[in-house]
Amino acid sequence: MANGLTQGVAAMVAACSIWGLSPMYYKLLSHIPAIDLLSHRMIWSLVFFGLVLGLQGRLREVAHSFSGPSAFGRVALASLMIASNWTLFIWSVQTGHTTQSSLGYYIYPLVAVVIGRLVFGERLHKIQWACVGLAAIAVCVLTFGLGTAPWIAVVLALTFGFYGLFKKQLNVGPVVSVTAEVLLLAPFAVVILLQSYHKGVPVFGEDVQTLTLLVLAGPITAVPLILFSFAARRLAMTTLGLLQYINPTLQFACAVFVFSEPFGAWHLIAFVLIWCALGLYSLTALRQDKLRRKADRAASLSGTTL
Repeated sequence: MANGLTQGVAAMVAACSIWGLSPMYYKLLSHIPAIDLLSHRMIWSLVFFGLVLGLQGRLREVAHSFSGPSAFGRVALASLMIASNWTLFIWSVQTGHTTQSSLGYYIYPLVAVVIGRLVFGERLHKIQWACVGLAAIAVCVLTFGLGTAPWIAVVLALTFGFYGLFKKQLNVGPVVSVTAEVLLLAPFAVVILLQSYHKGVPVFGEDVQTLTLLVLAGPITAVPLILFSFAARRLAMTTLGLLQYINPTLQFACAVFVFSEPFGAWHLIAFVLIWCALGLYSLTALRQDKLRRKADRAASLSGTTL
């Protein structure tokens, strides 16, 4: 059991580290238009996922993800959300807005809480509402201080939040569902690259290094998802949630310390508010998880006694 826990934590840390350090990869491809880079990401991800699922004998599961009432529509909506999220993320890194992208992924857990309340009627405690309020104040602070709304962060948080909503309604695992999503998007990706090619754009880059980096978009997308799937089967949701903050933290570090993006007093105030909100949210989640485990143990002992 302990070994499985250790493996799960290691897998989750590795997945979040790849996600968090990915801005450095996309920065190397700043000379490739974001929409073309997204297209490569879709195509090479599909190739990589296809190979993985083929070796596992699970390709038929992709077809099953489209079966059932409204399944195709949900996969299509999930595809739209993740394509929008990935495009904006790539563009934000390429144009020097990685700080905002990290803020978006910090805000995402609180957006997910609000979606859960509005869509599924999940109850929120006062502290959770306070966390959401702090996040809203942080956005207002940045809007007032910088004179413009941090729309990149907000859109990234919303698109990823709704992506999670549509994924929740699919009865397949994360690797299979993402394969189905990129399968739907691949034809559009091919059309985009063909259009760029006819305009004289070297869609595979002008050198071997660029081509290699473009092909690596497949494993860079697929490997952390596979690691996440591995970790999700071995860790409690609370642990997964806490470890997930590694991703935006590394993005933030890349933005400030590697890319030297501006980070002034208004940014600091907003990020401190977000960090406080996430700290309260995490403490509440840990407390709820502890109480739930205690109740489960009590119920188990009661059942054994009877």
